Amino acid sequence: MSASVSPDGFSVVRGRGYRPDQVERALAEYARRRDDAWERAARLTVLAREMEDEVARLAQVVAQLPPQTYEQLGHRAQGLLFTAQAEAAGLRERAEAASVELMDTAEGHARAVRDSAHEHAVAVRAEAEDWGRRALEAAEAVAEDVGAVARREVKERREESLAALKEMRQRTAAVLADQEKGHAERWETAGREIAEREAALDVRIAAMEEYARNALAEAQRRYAEAEEAARHGQEDAEAQGVALISHARVREERVARDTERVLREHDERREELRAHMAHVRHSLAALTGKPVAEDLGAGEL
Repeated sequence: MSASVSPDGFSVVRGRGYRPDQVERALAEYARRRDDAWERAARLTVLAREMEDEVARLAQVVAQLPPQTYEQLGHRAQGLLFTAQAEAAGLRERAEAASVELMDTAEGHARAVRDSAHEHAVAVRAEAEDWGRRALEAAEAVAEDVGAVARREVKERREESLAALKEMRQRTAAVLADQEKGHAERWETAGREIAEREAALDVRIAAMEEYARNALAEAQRRYAEAEEAARHGQEDAEAQGVALISHARVREERVARDTERVLREHDERREELRAHMAHVRHSLAALTGKPVAEDLGAGEL
């Protein structure tokens, strides 16, 4: 995509921003022109002062001469005198005009470069703040999604575990009524294992929620640091904006990877719980000698 060109010859990129190398070259060129203008103005000023000194010296010399009239001079001398005076006055006027013009030109160039650099810094800062806000919003959205998924999964797993445990205890009570008392310890062990797995799952979900809160707090801290850095200086706004954007993207990718890993671990936990429930059903069938109906929610664990 071709970049547009500003009135000063800068290639416009990302809205109103300019390429830094072009701005630096333009500043260097304007600085050289300004220095040349100042040098020429200085030379003309020195020359004007020398002419003024010469005129003053000649005025003193003339003042010391006895009074003369133009009639006493020859026509040729009178012409030379008028010519010298006119040339001195013209030279002085031209030198002053050139000096003023060069100073105005130099100030205009410096003003244009300063305004252009200020606009570029403002645009870079605005872009950095916009990207920082987007990164913070993305981090908050990810954290909210992780928290919602975690809370929903905790609720579902707790309900499923409680239902399975309740049904298993009911079946165990019916079997223990006809079996020896020694089987009670085995079923209590099964209940404890289920309770331990549920507790472990709760701990894992709590850790995931804590991680989401930490990720959100870290993103907010990074955004606050970016805002503070942007207020301290406009010259390094672009570099700070790029660093902030890069960090926000890395942080977002890391949160996404961690979320996928947590969900994958939950799936593995669900498979383990399903296998354990199947083992308990088979054990119950072996003890009773009768087939045991499959749990209503086992297919969704």
